Amino acid sequence: MDKKQIWNIGYWIFALAVLLLLQNVWQTASQSEVVSYSEFEKALAEGRIAEVTVSEQSLVGRLKSANGQKLQLVTARVVPDVAARLDKFNVPYLRVFENTWLREILSWIVPALLLFGLWYFLIRRMVDKQGMGSFLSIGKSRAKVYVQSNTGVTFADVAGVDEAKRELEEVVDFLKHPQKYGRLGSHIPKGVLLVGPPGTGKTLLAKAVAGQAGVPFFSISGSEFVEMFVGVGAARVRDLFEQARLMAPAIIFIDELDALGRARGAFSGIGGHDEKEQTLNQLLAEMDGFDSSVGLIILSATNRPEILDPALMRAGRFDRQVLVDRPDRKGRTDILNVHVRKVKLDATLRLEEVAALTPGFSGADLANLVNEATLVATRRKAEQVSMPDFTAAVERIVAGLERKSRVLNPKERRAVAHHEMGHALVALAQSGTDPVHKVSIVARGIGALGYTIQRPTEDRYLTTRAELEQKIAVLLGGRAAEKMVLGALSTGAADDLAKATDIARDMVMRYGMDEALGYVAFDPLRAHLLDLPDALAARPPVVAQETQRQIDAAIRSIVMQGFERATQILVANRPVLERGAQALLEQETLDEAAILALTRDLTPYALSP
Repeated sequence: MDKKQIWNIGYWIFALAVLLLLQNVWQTASQSEVVSYSEFEKALAEGRIAEVTVSEQSLVGRLKSANGQKLQLVTARVVPDVAARLDKFNVPYLRVFENTWLREILSWIVPALLLFGLWYFLIRRMVDKQGMGSFLSIGKSRAKVYVQSNTGVTFADVAGVDEAKRELEEVVDFLKHPQKYGRLGSHIPKGVLLVGPPGTGKTLLAKAVAGQAGVPFFSISGSEFVEMFVGVGAARVRDLFEQARLMAPAIIFIDELDALGRARGAFSGIGGHDEKEQTLNQLLAEMDGFDSSVGLIILSATNRPEILDPALMRAGRFDRQVLVDRPDRKGRTDILNVHVRKVKLDATLRLEEVAALTPGFSGADLANLVNEATLVATRRKAEQVSMPDFTAAVERIVAGLERKSRVLNPKERRAVAHHEMGHALVALAQSGTDPVHKVSIVARGIGALGYTIQRPTEDRYLTTRAELEQKIAVLLGGRAAEKMVLGALSTGAADDLAKATDIARDMVMRYGMDEALGYVAFDPLRAHLLDLPDALAARPPVVAQETQRQIDAAIRSIVMQGFERATQILVANRPVLERGAQALLEQETLDEAAILALTRDLTPYALSP
């Protein structure tokens, strides 16, 4: 019986008691008449009273005959010689000694209970509002327990991470057939750590393990162990493992492990983190203390493995680390197939083309893309979702919301048109660059007055110096077009300059691509999965002043060479630039077919020998 049912029964009992009390009071009031002592004396003298009941405070006389439905007369006891008066008139009477112990006890208990109930109600509301939970269960684990019937996720719902799925399928097989793996003396791994960027499906994989294994699945976040009270986190760890042992074979899933397993002493600051360290120590002790043969496996997920405590990462605790990375093109296609199961798609739509538009998208990004495309189709009252809807959704996610209300003056529109067409022409004139998918001068997002979208033809994992130089030239194509056509520089190229400078800096300081400085990494690439700005992700390198001057000169040289290349391409294709800019001013947006038609006589860029 849950708390809601208990409260409902309590309400009915209380209502019934109040009803009976009111009925008793009403009946008593309807049968008795309260009179003054003089009236009581008069009734006594007239012989209308048959019997008198004497109490400590009152006299109750029962009338010989009902008078107006009144059976009793009640008056206050004020005369000391009542007995003599009653004997004088030959009226029988009796003395009642009232037992008031229950009334006295209730007079103490009822106010105390009311006060305690009010206090408990107010404290409980405050505790629930602060998220601290019940005081009586503050050391209990908050893990949610799932079984196969209510997870709702299986490996069929997971796509794009085939290697990770195979690893976890083996874990499920461990739990179902432990004797098969133990016949040669092996044992199942104690812990499996899922590592990968945000949104790649780590939590979904863990739920799929629960759905496939058919064993109890304890799911909890790392932040739920830490509480404002000292020692609560360690108590919750102990309670979690005790519950899991009782229900073994079972799986414990700790999401966002970095909130609990941060390296001890690495980020102490002022005051330290004694409570977090105590909780982590208890987790380490529990992972060492259980026998893997009972069928208890710990799954954890994090996107910051570099900050986890080394003691947590050693063999014997988390025996396996499974990378759940961003999907490749085939993986993105598989993920899209999962998310479009309930979406009405146009028969001509090919999800491979959608996957080609989304390099670097995670599984969560692709789910959001399908939802946005469906909303776009709904807004235009279409019966099916088509490729233009997905293109619009990609533009909205990447570039931001369309802002047609931002009206530019003719001079600014002309500058933006030449700027965006400069990007497109520099990209088309160089061999090996990604094809231009769309060019627009419609403002989007916070500061973008236009945008150029390139569609990669394949996923790339290595980039050469020549390809990086091409990217820098494409980024600076807009600035080169503004300077060549308008004869002036504007603030519109601020983002392009920042990106080009970052690429040049990485070429010099991380990839060792400057021959004069040598193959030296002045700023080694640190292992982190979050896309943090350089100011947060890395500390400034410690180099000599002369070396720093050479680095600055090399970065400047790479950027200016890219600008010169972009200028050469635009000078050789000035008529094409003007024609494309005019088409942009008239149509505002050009798709891939229109761009190819406008640039059919484009002069390609040839590297000088």
